[in-house]
Parts: sequence; structure tokens; C-alpha cells
Amino acid sequence: METAKTRIAAIPRKNQQGFFEIRMESIGGLGANVAGKILAETGVLGMGLNGSNFSSYGSEKKGAPVKAHVRLCDPDTPIRNNSPVEHPHILAIFHEALIKTVPVLQGVGPDSIVIMNTTKPPTEVRTILKLHGGYLGCIDALGIAIAENSRVNIPMLGAISKASGFIEPESLREAIKKVFGRKYPQTVPGNLKAFERGYHEVKIELFPPDGKYPYQPFVRNPSRLGYMNQPIGGIVVSAGKTKEKDLSPSRTGFIPVLDLETCTHCGECDYACPDYCFVWEKGVTKTGKEAIFLKGIDYQYCKGCLQCVWICKPKALTTGRESDHNVEEMTVPHPFREKLTK
Repeated sequence: METAKTRIAAIPRKNQQGFFEIRMESIGGLGANVAGKILAETGVLGMGLNGSNFSSYGSEKKGAPVKAHVRLCDPDTPIRNNSPVEHPHILAIFHEALIKTVPVLQGVGPDSIVIMNTTKPPTEVRTILKLHGGYLGCIDALGIAIAENSRVNIPMLGAISKASGFIEPESLREAIKKVFGRKYPQTVPGNLKAFERGYHEVKIELFPPDGKYPYQPFVRNPSRLGYMNQPIGGIVVSAGKTKEKDLSPSRTGFIPVLDLETCTHCGECDYACPDYCFVWEKGVTKTGKEAIFLKGIDYQYCKGCLQCVWICKPKALTTGRESDHNVEEMTVPHPFREKLTK
């Protein structure tokens, strides 16, 4: 009888080195690193392939950009390449807002399949991404994760399995059971449901290259500083600019939603906010006294930590899904934005 250890899956597409490559663009907290490990374990232990995976990121914190790389190949093909995946067969984008700050489409060719976590349809996403052509799949991974008490990475794994055409869902289910069953067995049923929904609910469409958007080649930017041009210690050569600061790529899909009718203007949200997102204005109370009133939130500086929601006693601040709201229309620009532009 054929078993997982003796069965070797057939890889439909390979690059010149014989690899099927996957790159995941994400932020810390959405589970791309774990997803890469599960995919590699599935390929090696469940499907009889050779495989490798690793992740690259800066500071290990929630909300920081993360890339996860996976290579799968035939068992007789050695893997001696540990460099980042430049031309992925599958590109999985875990967070839609990453396209604002990260060139996620670099190296994506017409034969690549792009999977994005979004509530938008593929035709709209293609315009947002400026995808030159190829297959594009959309999946509401966050909505599935919320409903099934899972995380974004699990429905994304289901979508990746469907898009690949050869990564077996049965082997992925076993890997999910094994990985989460060790420490968090109570999460296994929800994760399996999230995986199934990701597999079946992803919508993939083909967009033939039509010249509307250019191909984005992969560019490896060299270090700007070296031993020849290193500045004197202590000098900040790339200072942060507050007026250009945009924290939306660090949000995990949720924002604080303000109801001014319920707000008592107590100011505790302002004390709790680490990024001074709340905008205040002078006014007069019903008794004629001068006071400070909350006007709104400048979401350009909001990273979605939701500390304000936690501390708000009158419940004027609640948690909302970012995709369910027009954040730009809700934003109340902070007065110091104008001062910084002058």
C-alpha cells in the first residue's frame, strides 16, 4: 500500500535550478514564518520531496515587515541555495497595506500566482497592485480567521495549496495537526476549518499581460554605508519624518472606531495612545466653560494596537475591521501636519 513516505509528488513547474518557490510577504504577528515551516514540513515529510524554508525580518516585533521563503524540489535535487526567493511561482501577500511601503511584486512574472488577503475582488486588486499579468487569487483570510478562531496564516495555507496544484491538502492537514497539536491542541479543530475554507473560498482569475502595468524586476539594493563612507558614530543619517509616517502596514487588520456621541472626552485614550493619534480642539461646554474636546483620530499614525479601546470606559472606542471602513474618510488630520509642510 502506498504511504506518504513512499509517495513522491510530481511538481508541475520548476525554475532552472529545479525548484518550486514560494515567497510570503507579511508583517510580524500574522504567522508567515510558521506557515513557511508548515509548507516545508509538508513537502519533505508528507510528500517525499526535498525542501527548505527560512524567514527574513528586522526587529522581531509585531507589525514589522516579514518575508518567508519556501523551496520544494524532487528528492534527487540538492538544495544549495539559501538566498531569498526572487522569482516566486506563488507570491502570498498576507497584508494588503504592505503594498504602500514594500515592493511586494518584485520578480513576479506572468507565470506566477499571486494570492492576497483581501475582501476585494481580483479585478479591483489587480488595479491596486498594478499587476502586469498572471493569475491573481483573493481570499478573506482575516474574516475566516476571526470566524474560526484561527490566524491569517492558516486560510492562506489553504489558498496556497489550491493555487499550487500539487501541494496536497491531506498532507497539509496532517502537518497542521502535528504543529499545533504539540502545544495548543485546543486550536486544531478551528485551524483545520480555517484551512478548509481557505482552500475552497479562494477566488483565482487569470489576467493576460496587456501592457497596462509594467513588469517589476527583482532588485537587490546594496548597502548604502560601508567602511569607506560610514559616518561618525552617533549620527542619525536617516531620521524619521513624522509628516510621512504611515503606520497602516503595521496594523493586523483592526482599527479603533470612535463614536463621538458616546465619548465623554475624558482623555484616557490620549494617555494610552503611544503614537498621539487623537486630535483635540478647544470648545465650550453647555455651561459656558472652556474645555478640550476630542475631534477624531488621525489614522495615518495609528498602528492598531487598540490600547485606546481597552482603556475606554464609556465604550466610545470599539474594535473594527479595517477593511469594513473607509479609513481615509474617517481620518481627522492632526494640526501639526500642516506645520510640518511649511
